[in-house]
Amino acid sequence: MSATIVTRAPTRIDFGGGWTDVPPYSDEMGGFVCNVAITRYATVTVTRGGAANGNSADVSGDRAPDRSIAAAAAQRFRIEDVQIHLESDFPIGAGLGGSSAAGVASVAALACARGEVMPLAEIAELSRSIEIGDLGIAGGRQDHYAAAFGGALGLRFSTGMTDVTRIPLDAELRDEIERRCLIVYTGKSRISGETINAVLGAYAAREPRVMHALERMRETAEDMARALAARDVDSLAALVAEQWIHQRSLHPAIPTPLIDEIIQRAVRAGALGAKALGASGGGCVLVIAARDRVDTVRDAVGSLGEILPFAVDERGVQQCP
Repeated sequence: MSATIVTRAPTRIDFGGGWTDVPPYSDEMGGFVCNVAITRYATVTVTRGGAANGNSADVSGDRAPDRSIAAAAAQRFRIEDVQIHLESDFPIGAGLGGSSAAGVASVAALACARGEVMPLAEIAELSRSIEIGDLGIAGGRQDHYAAAFGGALGLRFSTGMTDVTRIPLDAELRDEIERRCLIVYTGKSRISGETINAVLGAYAAREPRVMHALERMRETAEDMARALAARDVDSLAALVAEQWIHQRSLHPAIPTPLIDEIIQRAVRAGALGAKALGASGGGCVLVIAARDRVDTVRDAVGSLGEILPFAVDERGVQQCP
């Protein structure tokens, strides 16, 4: 093991299909998510020796939940007498899959500490197992795969399986996504666990409203992957708008007055589609502007939240050099 290992994993924009990646829905009905990784990172530094307690790992960082994920990963790897430091360049509770990025980066760094380079799917699944199984944090699979693989993905979920399809992004399409997609942070952290559990309860009860919404969210996500493959950002934006109609119907806590105001102002200014990211109830809003209305839309929503600059990340998690 080298003296210091530094690795990082990206967060993501979930265009559509989130919620359908969460068991038991993904196992029983099948799920599909279309997302793209972005250059907002969780960075993990593992340093050999120097731990205050030689029988465990010392974990530090800028936010407690992600430190817990790093500590749980160290227990899984049975690595002791190391210092683990975690930093993030995105807001907490932003709906960008940040905790999963922290988990993926931790797994990759600790695997490197043992001299291993793990397959990306194994990194994603181990990160999810730690977050769900060890820490009891409710959630799905898509965030871990986005952090591990990077780029634009079509992810199909079935019983115990995730099929990963990379959606090619040439330079022109990547630039168009980066220019036309705005990420607006509401300044309000969201806690997804309770909302996820409530939606899962409604699914277990086979509530027609929730069953229909989840089915349409899966179908529109499949259409999104086809739109991206066809380099059609206008169609992608229209599908994002439809996705939000179904997403907000899942639970009353998903939309908020501020999220609704951001979306309404964006649409009036020329946005073709917008939705909350992640489980919502706060966090970030994705807005996709018409080609010739980007500046107008930016001005319209800029006073309602912080616009987070980003680029597309096509590398995914950084492993051992």
